[in-house]
Amino acid sequence: MTGEIKLKINGKEITARAGETLLKIATDNGIDIPTLCYADHLDPYGGCGMCVVEAAKSTKLLRACSTVASDGMEIYTETERTIRARKIAIELLISDHEGDCMGPCILNCPAHTDCQGYIKQIALNNDYEAVKIMKERLPIPASIGRICPHPCETDCRRGLVEEPLSIAYLKYFAADNVLKSGRPYRPDMAPPTGKSVGIIGGGPGGLSAAYFLATRGHKITIYDSMPRMGGMLRYGIPEYRLPKSVVDAEVAEIAALGVDMINNIRVGSDVTLDELKKKHDAVIVAIGAWSSSSLRCEGEDLDGVLGGIDFLREVALGESTALGGKVAIIGGGNTAMDACRTAIRLGSKEVYVVYRRTRKEMPAEDIEIEEAIEEGVIFRFLANPETIEGKNGKVVGMKLQIMELGEPDEQGRRRPVPVAGKFDYMPVDNVIVATGQKTDISGFEALERNKWGYIVADEGTFRTSMEGVFAIGDATNEGASIAIAAVGEAGEAAKVIDSYLAGNEVPYRRPYYSKRKFDAEELADRKKMARARMPRHDAGERRRDFREVNLGYDDKVAREEAKRCLECGCHDFYECKLIIHANRYPIKPERLEGGKHPDFTEESLVVIERNQGKCITCGLCVRECDIVVNKGILGFVGRGFNTVIKPEFNDQKIIAECAECRKCVDVCPTGALRVITNK
Repeated sequence: MTGEIKLKINGKEITARAGETLLKIATDNGIDIPTLCYADHLDPYGGCGMCVVEAAKSTKLLRACSTVASDGMEIYTETERTIRARKIAIELLISDHEGDCMGPCILNCPAHTDCQGYIKQIALNNDYEAVKIMKERLPIPASIGRICPHPCETDCRRGLVEEPLSIAYLKYFAADNVLKSGRPYRPDMAPPTGKSVGIIGGGPGGLSAAYFLATRGHKITIYDSMPRMGGMLRYGIPEYRLPKSVVDAEVAEIAALGVDMINNIRVGSDVTLDELKKKHDAVIVAIGAWSSSSLRCEGEDLDGVLGGIDFLREVALGESTALGGKVAIIGGGNTAMDACRTAIRLGSKEVYVVYRRTRKEMPAEDIEIEEAIEEGVIFRFLANPETIEGKNGKVVGMKLQIMELGEPDEQGRRRPVPVAGKFDYMPVDNVIVATGQKTDISGFEALERNKWGYIVADEGTFRTSMEGVFAIGDATNEGASIAIAAVGEAGEAAKVIDSYLAGNEVPYRRPYYSKRKFDAEELADRKKMARARMPRHDAGERRRDFREVNLGYDDKVAREEAKRCLECGCHDFYECKLIIHANRYPIKPERLEGGKHPDFTEESLVVIERNQGKCITCGLCVRECDIVVNKGILGFVGRGFNTVIKPEFNDQKIIAECAECRKCVDVCPTGALRVITNK
């Protein structure tokens, strides 16, 4: 057939050559129609069902890859019917898919930092590239690597072999090297947009939001009430865990992007929220949670009772923090550990941690507890302050209610229950309350708050009740969390705010990732390699001063530790069409869960690995081998649901041909095929 035809696609009038398919015509005219089993150099197959379109006056959907266009057609690519059909098609494929898009370390990180990617670069002795990968999601890796409770390591599959990878320490190892190299990493910067954003709060969330929005071309100003930027990194984390020189270096790198930083300015007294809103095109509230929670017991207003956050801030500011010889810290989290270890360094002779549960239930990191014990901190478990007692307005002791463990709470920790009539007395000079944090809302009263006093921020858009004002981090919704969570929210919010400044409003939607069910037996053949131990100052030395406790990995130890990575995530994730389409529409593949087709990894072609669990039997590799290469080495084996694709022969000649060709790998849309580089 020759000549021209006229048709409409999504209302656009198009002139095309007769005999062409709807998919080719749409593609040639910049109209995207998703497909998984199509390659323009192969005849249409039509097996995936993703390219369906709707024709006016037609009762059935058409497959665009195989439907030849006719004159006068009216085609619509994104209708309710086509979207519904595509969602079902992708849900069916994903429900049968046994592959990890990303390693569990990445998925368990609140900021979704590409741990696998930067660990690999560290193993290859390429710290600069590692930091480049880190900063796609984490602008302050040297700081966060030192203080993060590393949920990434909790899910690290290396723990099924022996011990999790030391991800956090490797992060700051590489970040330190680049900071000291004289060749700092600088991200690509978008052209200036002419838009400005004011960020209130210079902590991990505010600094990260500034980084992400500055790289998108917006003019950023950070306003902070403290003398220097850093927020809790500077004023809530002791020097021995996070040297302030590290914070300074990473703040300077963000300032180098053109970010203005204004300190000693408090919203409500020095400037109003409304004034900042008028000055900027958007405002982000990232003020954190800087007030200590109350014990709600008699005597906490006595002289000598301090809030944990307040105490740590005073120490960081160099203010007078004279403590008595006996100090009790109430609480079991990392703030409590920071407070008790700081009290030791300030010279208190007896430092106690009083916690109402047992050590097993403590939320603090185990290493923090161990180091506190080494430094001489005494733990009193299953005890809770009943009253704080004083003399002449000054603390002299505590009456402790003895507790026992009852039924588990909503987090699975057993509830502390008072033992009727059983008390103890502890003489102390100071009580430091580290049972939680809350937000000081002064200056932000115009924003809607929830029943706990936190700013209400929409989970998808981070918008507050005030137009143009967004909020992230510890001051919002559920309150204080870990620093990396604030960084993660900053990255998500930056995308939304960038869209908002462009005149759109695209809510953030958490991406869908395929997750593989994994059994430790699958790693039984892996060689056991001990986790690298972090060298530290001796406890007798470190309790005397605020020098950084960790001495850092040397180069050889770090590279070897990085090589322990199992590289769980898919090698082809960023090119995988299956996951790209899975994130095109909201999907719920779990509703179609059922039996799965055979899942095995086959390496009979030696240089090419076939992961059958990732294969969607689209047939592209079979057709490429048969039609383009003219070898016919690959073929479908079995019938129906249990069909798999395997090489039909296995001899040295075929193996040699496949080693030279590898074209099947290039056309695979899902990463089911992989070239084995060490063969």
